Amino acid sequence: MEKFVQHTGIAAPLLRINVDTDAIIPSREMKAVSKTGLGVGLFAGWRYADEKARTPNPDFVLNKPEYKGASIILSGVNFGCGSSREHAVWALKEFGIEAVIAPSFGAIFYSNCVRNGILPVVLPDAAVKDLAAQVETDPQARRIAIDLEARTVTAPDGTVHHFTIEPGHRDMLLEGLDEIGLTLKRQSDIDAFAARDRAARPWVYGIERA
Repeated sequence: MEKFVQHTGIAAPLLRINVDTDAIIPSREMKAVSKTGLGVGLFAGWRYADEKARTPNPDFVLNKPEYKGASIILSGVNFGCGSSREHAVWALKEFGIEAVIAPSFGAIFYSNCVRNGILPVVLPDAAVKDLAAQVETDPQARRIAIDLEARTVTAPDGTVHHFTIEPGHRDMLLEGLDEIGLTLKRQSDIDAFAARDRAARPWVYGIERA
């Protein structure tokens, strides 16, 4: 997993509420079990006027020239609700999305973001809408800066918004580690516990006392 420390990028406003995982990656687009090949199906129902022909819908925000290269999504409450499919996060990541800023997230989707290197940022609805209004005037120039170490989002006009994130989630993203990788940082403690336990309870390990 790639580390997420700081990121400055083009933000695409998708100010809809309850954007579910089926909208993010429709089940008909899930033709593989791997993490690759899903970006083309991202928001397929909205992104294409004709899904079979992959004809772009010019009204969809990610198809607009001014949002080309967008790496941040601004959205409404309950983003990523619905099913637990991790493909939704994989599709976002492959498309180039590094962070999603919304007032709230589906709980499983939020966790899947953290486990795959996408930063889910929770900000008040008014703050998200203000960010959207600021970037819309010139998305390519008026970019949003996110600092995970400082836990801040800086708007194009310099306004700084602070957000909270669980320490464990923050560490996973900052270090580019999943939960197993984070646990293995304490390998020496794990080994020491195993040695003490083996000495105290040898029968558990099939060892006979001398």
